[in-house]
Amino acid sequence: MVVGFPFVAATLGLALVVSGAAVAAPKARQIQIEYVAPINAEHQSIHDTLKKARALEYIQSVLGSIRLPRPLKIRLEGCEGISNAWYGNGEVTVCYEYVADIFKNAAEADLPMGITRQDTIIGPLADVFLHEAGHAIFDYLRVPLFGREEDAADQFSSYIMLQYDKERSRKLILGSAYQYKMDLKETKAPLAVTQFADEHGLPAQRFYNILCIAYGSDPKLFADLLTQKYLPEDRAGLCEGEYHQVRYAFQTLIGRNVDRRAAKRAFKQRNKFKSAF
Repeated sequence: MVVGFPFVAATLGLALVVSGAAVAAPKARQIQIEYVAPINAEHQSIHDTLKKARALEYIQSVLGSIRLPRPLKIRLEGCEGISNAWYGNGEVTVCYEYVADIFKNAAEADLPMGITRQDTIIGPLADVFLHEAGHAIFDYLRVPLFGREEDAADQFSSYIMLQYDKERSRKLILGSAYQYKMDLKETKAPLAVTQFADEHGLPAQRFYNILCIAYGSDPKLFADLLTQKYLPEDRAGLCEGEYHQVRYAFQTLIGRNVDRRAAKRAFKQRNKFKSAF
């Protein structure tokens, strides 16, 4: 079990790019949080680490810049051995087991392209909260989706991470992409046909989708995705259009509910807080 690995509070700041007039300020405490006491004693270190780092408080601040019609709760809790995360009935739940898997699957050492072991923890951790929050926001704001909701939630998460400053965006995106690590050069075993029936994309698809949106947002910042052959050239040519499609959808369907001043304040947190460890 991982004990005391740093979760950087600044990771979860946010600068949302929106158009149009500013909306009314979000209701106070519309995002509620709860660190549920672990069922499994082995998860106590995760509970203590994230609570000390005020992880949920920073998620609360990020989502608090979006005006919602009713309260939304964000919970960390034990799930009786099941590694999962979901949204339902006004609550986003992330299991301690899921967080434990993030720690377990993190890179053993720092990686090329300037990505650290810490980034391969922070990226997936930010992603799971933002992905599930995406489901909640689609529901709360009655956002129409022309496609699979899981794909849209992935796009929501990636888009939010790309609104940071360039250095933090790069670390978040590449750290998040690492969770879908796989051997991209060869398939070690045939895929079962039923794997294609899942509502989520396959790990390889999610990996390339994250990198494509990132490259499309800033081809210079993410140029090494091509030079290092992490992103195929034929896909890269489409990525700018894919990013702008996501950006337009966000601004049109969600942006009018964003308090821009609150979003800027949430973003500035990254300059105020250091690692909790």
